[in-house]
Amino acid sequence: MRRSLAATLVALSLALTLAPAVVSADEGKARATAPDTSLARTAATTDSERATAALARAKTLFAGTKAGEGRNGGPGGKSGKNIDATTVMRDLFVSLDDLSPADRKVARGILARPTDGASDPYNDGYLVPSEKKCKGNFCMHWVTTTEDAPPSQTWVNQMLKLMNKVWKKEVKKYGYRPPVSDGNRGGSGKFDVYLSQIGDAGLYGYCAPERRKPGYQWLASGYCVLDNDFAEFPLAPMDSAKVTAAHEFFHAIQFGYDFGEDVWMLEATATWMEEHVFDEVNDNRQYLQAGQVFDPTYPLDFFNPTGSQQYGNWPFFEFLSKHYGVGVVKAIWNKSAAFRGAPDLYSTKAISTVLKPKGGFAKNYSRFVSANLLPGKFYPEGANWPSTQLKGVYTLTKAQRRTGKHGASTLHMTSASWRVKSSSSLRSSKWHLKVKIDGPAAYRMPAAYVLVAKRKGFDKIFVKLNAKGNGQVVVPFGRKKVKAVYISLVNASTRFKCGKKFAFSCQGLPIDDGRSFKGQRYKFSASVIKR
Repeated sequence: MRRSLAATLVALSLALTLAPAVVSADEGKARATAPDTSLARTAATTDSERATAALARAKTLFAGTKAGEGRNGGPGGKSGKNIDATTVMRDLFVSLDDLSPADRKVARGILARPTDGASDPYNDGYLVPSEKKCKGNFCMHWVTTTEDAPPSQTWVNQMLKLMNKVWKKEVKKYGYRPPVSDGNRGGSGKFDVYLSQIGDAGLYGYCAPERRKPGYQWLASGYCVLDNDFAEFPLAPMDSAKVTAAHEFFHAIQFGYDFGEDVWMLEATATWMEEHVFDEVNDNRQYLQAGQVFDPTYPLDFFNPTGSQQYGNWPFFEFLSKHYGVGVVKAIWNKSAAFRGAPDLYSTKAISTVLKPKGGFAKNYSRFVSANLLPGKFYPEGANWPSTQLKGVYTLTKAQRRTGKHGASTLHMTSASWRVKSSSSLRSSKWHLKVKIDGPAAYRMPAAYVLVAKRKGFDKIFVKLNAKGNGQVVVPFGRKKVKAVYISLVNASTRFKCGKKFAFSCQGLPIDDGRSFKGQRYKFSASVIKR
């Protein structure tokens, strides 16, 4: 539901300084977290300035394609997804009308298909006539000479088969709408995929929106480009091809829902799709330490053009699909869509709407926060994931029965968690832990969740808070039956002043992060009692 250039390029001066970590009572045992940089970004504020910035970013992406450096021979890295090539192309497409005629010509050249050839001002097209093979729902395009050539005809056939497998999963099995038809561009009405040497620029692949669907502002047809051999990347070439095809083709599907949607959801759901189309590859695990599974201090909906938070937050959608079925993500996209009959909600609003009859956003997000404390217990493959960094670890004894008051300043859709352990002096099942929560006023949308890790199973408690944000819960604590109690303070706010050019949902200014952007402070205390 974005109605100007997306948050990739827009921001007022944004300075979000996160609170320092709480020191653990058990020295060396807790893993406290405090980002070493602020979430600060400054960008152009007028449509013309944003369009110019979009073009500059696209030029940077394809830097090195000028004579003397070789096509796509710029200083790319091994993590092509961090370059956000699809996002760059999407932003450039959105900005076309706000560019000068001369700049618009350059932009259209960058957006052009590889078959546009040497006329492309950035020399990013094929330099020789191309071949084409169509089967199923796709046409595969390639050349037989120059550095763009794939390693063999067998590889071409494998890529064509791969793309049809992806279609079968994403469109037929999961029920997403097919990409918007491009008419007869590429020589047929099938979806076009081009093989090109883009790996030397650090790119696995990308998709680009090309033409708006008649009568719709935020729906567009497109095409995709994949690296010609995936030889530049650490995974086996076919594994790289698999996850790239699943990820990028889902972007082409997204263009038929709302190509102007918030970038964090575009990327998080595309990365989530990798897990469900090619579960055996697990390339998306590389992003987990950037997301809330490991670091819950960055907002769930933060788009970082120089980092990987948007990729690392795919487990949020994995958590939802595990509990409500894989169709819950499609339901969210149906709420965010801009096609006829859809409500065209922005990302967080769409998520909240879908979760409302399922307990609401606050409760589901709090459960997600708690699950990340012990991912090996709550996700099918979580034993291979990192767990959430804790703010502190406390061991209580018969003599030392209180943690004292502790807290954190949390931004919207972030959390802070602690672990409280019982000692050998508290073995009896009569011992309990009383947890008191002192949060901001309820309208700020505070939440708290207590997870009791027992010797056998778990108790999961969503703490009821009153209008003042206060609440209390008493849970078992005897060491004979309880391993530890985890306490999570959650800022579940989804309130924004939209369109303020921030890198969050609806380009919004988060209302409940506080005027200083330091967040609203939450506190908890825990004490041992005997029943």
